[in-house]
Amino acid sequence: MPLKSRLSALCDLTSRLIRRYPGTVALFGFCSGIASFVLVERQAGLAKVIAAVMLVSWLWLMLENSLRRSLERWFGWKVPRPLLRYVTQMVHQESLFFIIPFFFITTTWNSGQSVFTVMLGVAALISLVDPLYYKWLAPRRWIYLAFHALTLFAVLLTALPIIFHLSTPQSYLWALGIAVVLALPSLSGLLRTWNWKSLIAVPLLAIVVGLAGWMGRTWVPPATLWLTDVAVTMSMDDASREPGNRLRQLTSAELRTNGLYAFTAINAPRGLKERIYHEWMHNGRRVDRIPLDINGGREAGYRAWTHKRNFPDDAQGKWRVRVMTEAGQMIGMLRFEVVE
Repeated sequence: MPLKSRLSALCDLTSRLIRRYPGTVALFGFCSGIASFVLVERQAGLAKVIAAVMLVSWLWLMLENSLRRSLERWFGWKVPRPLLRYVTQMVHQESLFFIIPFFFITTTWNSGQSVFTVMLGVAALISLVDPLYYKWLAPRRWIYLAFHALTLFAVLLTALPIIFHLSTPQSYLWALGIAVVLALPSLSGLLRTWNWKSLIAVPLLAIVVGLAGWMGRTWVPPATLWLTDVAVTMSMDDASREPGNRLRQLTSAELRTNGLYAFTAINAPRGLKERIYHEWMHNGRRVDRIPLDINGGREAGYRAWTHKRNFPDDAQGKWRVRVMTEAGQMIGMLRFEVVE
């Protein structure tokens, strides 16, 4: 049998199996996504391959119709539409279940970041439930493309630091820019008619979306940075890089004895160099911002700390130390209280 006929028969067989056992697509997407996260944790080199395959698969998603026509015209391969539809759904599932564990770990749940992570969870649920995916999402083309752009944005936030060792601000800018460009078709779908005004309206809408995405960066968790250990303490062991007694409450007199250390161990991709900040907040007002440079690759997290000696006379009250990226995304938070 010629190769062309074999490929056509394989496509037909795959399409029939998917139609007969549709639940296997959802199960495969879920299991492979979780397996991807486990492999990322255990072997960084394989994580690069997985992330690269996902990015290539997104190129397929955006060009699936033209590629289908080209395959039929050049090779005579008529790829069944149900097969393409299920492949698209599987890539959505694979992508979302690959990134959600990262965002689940890095989200500071008592902040606005929880909104973004919950939104990704809702998107994953839609990709799993066929009636929602095929009867509500897919027929609405502009919403479907916006769904593409949102998922790709989250995938790039996770993949770029792993593949290219880009810092968090660089990754956010690249991910936002690419997502806005790919969202242009969905933005044009908001317009009922297409004329010269549309040529002005669509770029303006893209600019607004881009600005909104940048202004809302504090609501987006840094997907590849998370805290593995934190402590507020009055002493540090420089040799072992371990904190002393961990404190949740102390008096003003104890505070002025030797100041305080804010200790953080931050997990980051191998090879990543990142500048972060410890922002010392007193009763909701920032009183200090201290930079720290971290290097990724250590399983237990890169250990770093800041030592603050200068405290106001009226230091009583609630204190927080926010761990922030240069892009303004919060990695986590330490809390303590000063009493009289």
